Parts: sequence; C-alpha cells; structure tokens
Amino acid sequence: MAKQLSLFIVYFAAILCAGCTSAPQAREPLRLLFVGNSLTYVGNLPAVVDALAATNHRLVQSDMIAKGGATLTQHRSDGSVARALLSKNYDYVLLQERGGDFICSFGPSSCHEAEASLAELTRLAKMQGAKVILLGTYQQLAAVSVALVEAEATAATRLSITHIPVSQYFQAGVASKHQADWLDKDGAHPGHDLILLEAMLLYRHLFGALPGSSSFSVHAPMRGSASELTSHNYTADRVGVVLDVVAGTSP
Repeated sequence: MAKQLSLFIVYFAAILCAGCTSAPQAREPLRLLFVGNSLTYVGNLPAVVDALAATNHRLVQSDMIAKGGATLTQHRSDGSVARALLSKNYDYVLLQERGGDFICSFGPSSCHEAEASLAELTRLAKMQGAKVILLGTYQQLAAVSVALVEAEATAATRLSITHIPVSQYFQAGVASKHQADWLDKDGAHPGHDLILLEAMLLYRHLFGALPGSSSFSVHAPMRGSASELTSHNYTADRVGVVLDVVAGTSP
C-alpha cells in the first residue's frame, strides 16, 4: 500500500457530501486549491472540508493537487500549481508541506527548499488574486511538535500569509480523547478524526466560527493504508469530540 500511496496523484474537484442539504446561497462558492501530499489526500481533507461546509449551510468547492511524499518544491518545479491557477479563479490556495521539511528533518537543504518553494507558490497564487494559507502538519513527539509549529509560523510570517497550525491540536487530542481516530492504521498518516480536526480549523478561519456538531457523510475516495474507502460517516458524537479539542486548545 505504501507504494500505491507514493504513486497516487490526484487533481480533482472534491466531491460534496451527497447526503447534506444547504440553504440557498446568495454568493458564489468559495473555491479552494489544496496543494500537498499523502497527509492531504489520506482521508481526503478537501472533500471533508466541502462536506463539513455543506452541512453547515456554506458552499465550498475544493480541488487538490497531491502526490505521495511530494514536497512543495516538487509541486513548484512540475508546474502543476501554476497551471491550476491559470485554469480557475481560486479564493484560497492551501499549501501543506511534508511533516518535517520546515524543521530540516530530511537534511539541511530541506528546510531552505521548503521556505523558497513556499515563497514562490505564494507569489504565483497572489498574482492570480488568491489568498494563501500554510496548513500545518503534526509531530508525535511534544518537543518536535513545538519546533514544527514555530518553524511553520516563522515561514508564514516572513511572507505575510496565514498559518493554521495543526500539531498542538493533534497533541491535545491524543492526550485527552483516546477513543478518537487521530492516526491511520499505519501509525503515521492522519486518521479520520485528525482530518476532521484540520477541516474544522480551516472552517473557523474561512467563516469566523466553528461548525455545528451535526453528523455528516463524505462520499469521496478516502485513501488509507488499510483500505480504499469511498465514503465515511462522521457521527454527531464524533464531531462533538473533535469540536471539544478544537475549542479547548489555544492556537
């Protein structure tokens, strides 16, 4: 399965929650472009964001460019992001690096390349009128988690873009909500509840408030280490568990 993940490339409009209804919208949907790797497509973060928004009477349409193990440098070099930005008017571009690049986990050059590529992709997005968000990743060791969040924040501040940290929420969830699916069965990729947590953080930034605790379903490829699910149901109880973590953790 690891080999399949490493070869998985996707660029598609994330499928909205088919079982949810939304109130009539007076404006165009928010259009998001996610650029990332397996941390983005395992559990299908864009589709979860769209479905969470729909069940809260918001309209979001997301596309995704992601490849297993891909860095922002690879996405910059292959031209995929530039082409996507020319093909559609996006409101937001959400960039997600691998879990350790900003703290040089893959060698001294990895952090420098990550920052340079973040800057170039930010420039391309802003040229097309999109706002840029650096979506954080997570680390399981507390000290490394702190270092990661600080490095991400520093990189985002240099470019005057939004940083949405994830790792401290992940740490809080693991410590307080043991029953939740924070990690995939491989112990590394995000589980369904960590993806939901990230979706809630994005929702709060986009709409200025946390979503409600209603159940909802996502009908889209979920891509995990153990299975090839095509849908996932988030119960109201599980949504409430993740909401508690997001609401109770300091940014």
